[in-house]
Amino acid sequence: MGNKNKTISFRVNEDAFEALQEIAAERDISLSAVFRDYVDQLVEHDGQVEVVPEADLENCASDDDEVSFPPTVEVPKRFIREHERLELEAEHLREQLDEYKGYVTELQDRLEDEGKDDDEEILLDELDDENDTYQLR
Repeated sequence: MGNKNKTISFRVNEDAFEALQEIAAERDISLSAVFRDYVDQLVEHDGQVEVVPEADLENCASDDDEVSFPPTVEVPKRFIREHERLELEAEHLREQLDEYKGYVTELQDRLEDEGKDDDEEILLDELDDENDTYQLR
């Protein structure tokens, strides 16, 4: 099946439309190319794109800091190792839980099978309410 292009349409107010046209004119591209670039960036960065005027971006950046988006954070190796250990432990606990559930189900099935052969089960609390006589075996 090939890669088919899809059309997205939406409405913007007149001021925003004029601003977008100016951006397209400054970059010497079509207005639809502006949106395609934005969508490509949005997809590339998994929705983590922020549109900021270049003037604001330059004011935020210091001389030795390079502004990157999306922001990145360095994580210590011990944190990663601990996270991996916890994931393995959680997986092991899930496996144990599944085994215990299977065992409980097996015991319940056995109990139901054995219960079918026996006489009716009577709770001692219920004996007080009735006048019938019962014999314990």
